[in-house]
Amino acid sequence: MAITAALVKELREKSGAGMMDAKKALTETDGDMDAAQDWLRTKGLAKAEKKSGRTAAEGLVGVSASGGTAVAVEINSETDFVAKNAEFQAMVAGIAAVAATVDDLEALKAAEINGKPIADIVTDAVAKIGENMGVRRMAKLTGDNVTTYVHNAAAEGMGNIGVLVAFTGDDEEFARGVGMHIAAINPVSLSEADLDPAVVEKEKAIQMDIARESGKPEAVIEKMIGGRMQKWLSEVTLLNQAYVKSDDGKTTVGAAAEAAGVTITGFVRLKVGDGVDKKEEDFAAEVAKVAQG
Repeated sequence: MAITAALVKELREKSGAGMMDAKKALTETDGDMDAAQDWLRTKGLAKAEKKSGRTAAEGLVGVSASGGTAVAVEINSETDFVAKNAEFQAMVAGIAAVAATVDDLEALKAAEINGKPIADIVTDAVAKIGENMGVRRMAKLTGDNVTTYVHNAAAEGMGNIGVLVAFTGDDEEFARGVGMHIAAINPVSLSEADLDPAVVEKEKAIQMDIARESGKPEAVIEKMIGGRMQKWLSEVTLLNQAYVKSDDGKTTVGAAAEAAGVTITGFVRLKVGDGVDKKEEDFAAEVAKVAQG
């Protein structure tokens, strides 16, 4: 049976397997879709270790919240095909739920789901799906109240960006709106008091150097820096940023929270692949390679 690009695409979408693995599975099973999925499962185990060195910068951030605790977990894959795979999504949901019961990433990997350590569950998924995967980051946030927000949701409680918000007050809808703001604007910290002093000093030094290029006297430069630093703080601190959902486009998050009877006490933002060097792939070339055999 001829192994067409359409067949390869169908198997890849069903299994989340890499393109070349999907083609080989179909070739070995004479195009039988069910048999090809079984082939991927039985033949993949020996390959799992070999795949561990490949860059995994796609995937999902899963979030969950219960009582006064919220967690976010980033689970990576090599391609966004896997993020659309139902089995991968189920694994992310299960791991995110367990994350609330542990304190750090290593404890999470050792924790069990149905009697099997999460590290082993991920290894089995690598073998079956045919891509490198990993539980990369975990963050936990506690507060009087907590809520979550996901951007580009692939399924309930998981997406490209996961945000946790801790707050006091009763307006969870407002707090979730702040989560949307955090996802979009990516503040560095909650307020000026939470900024790393070294970061502030570095920014001030940069602004001083820029101002000195103008040739103005030091006394004038000092006055210029005060205004520039205030502008910078309004851009990087959550409570001083213009709230994206405000009607006038000027009301700060802090002022909007006060009007809603809410105090934002903390937040976490995880975006899939942040900080990972991604290798650019030529998808058209990859398809052509498969078509040529």
